[in-house]
Amino acid sequence: MEIFHLRYFVAVAEKLSFSGAARSLHMATSPLSQRIRDLERELGTVLFEQDSHHVQLTEAGTALLPIAREALGKFDDVPWRLREAIGRRRPVVYLGVPPGLHSTLRERLTEFTRRCAEVCELKRWPGGSRELLLGVQRGELAMALVHLPVHAEGIEVFELMREPLGAVLPAAEFAGREAVSLHELVGLTYVRPSARMLPDYWDELEARLSAAGIHRRMTLDTGDYSSTAEVIANGGAFAISMLDPKSGMQKLRDESIAVLPIQDFSPHLATGLIWRQDRTQEQPELQKLISAARGTLADTAA
Repeated sequence: MEIFHLRYFVAVAEKLSFSGAARSLHMATSPLSQRIRDLERELGTVLFEQDSHHVQLTEAGTALLPIAREALGKFDDVPWRLREAIGRRRPVVYLGVPPGLHSTLRERLTEFTRRCAEVCELKRWPGGSRELLLGVQRGELAMALVHLPVHAEGIEVFELMREPLGAVLPAAEFAGREAVSLHELVGLTYVRPSARMLPDYWDELEARLSAAGIHRRMTLDTGDYSSTAEVIANGGAFAISMLDPKSGMQKLRDESIAVLPIQDFSPHLATGLIWRQDRTQEQPELQKLISAARGTLADTAA
């Protein structure tokens, strides 16, 4: 049994879905299922009961879950415990940052970096929200800015900002428009980035679009947001993105596309600060740093 067997088991146990766990682990469902079977064979017991629609923990699986979480927590804490044991006069603190962060939040982040310079060296680590959540869970990141929602065992969440979302459309087809309705989007293809780049809130958007009769899909696996704008500019397609002209996404837009509010739908994207609750209990200095981050980064006008 390897540590990754426990990590895979916990992922499935928390999602109660092999496909959902596979997405969060950035792997295919088939090898994940095989690893779980390997673990069950080594432990000599069945951990999950499943049919075509549901996955449930067995009695043994329920008993193993807290044990596995404790083992993973200790394993993931090795790097920062080693750094703590060696001792640094000015410790390095890693903070995760997602793409498309609002310019106002980036300005606040710069101010926070300046304020904490005397006590630590703050280093930013880029990644999608799901990747950053895993980094926090594993102890690789002290905290992270992520797009919400986030629901994970032992993870604290503090909302910082909410941004309205709109439809990214070909300017040639929607010139002079101030808004658009979902009905007008039915004949267009919805262009979405790779799932690994999207926050979980996009799953809710997908459901809302489908309910409105928007079923055409195109997925771009480049991880490059500018590619989405180029496809839309060709016509017959749309995407969902930040509506505020001050958004960090604005630099990827030009006169070939338009971003309009949706009249009969008001989606928004929330950004929050996340951290592992148990680490703040063990590290008072980290608790102070997170309190400072909340005070500096929060939208005080909200």
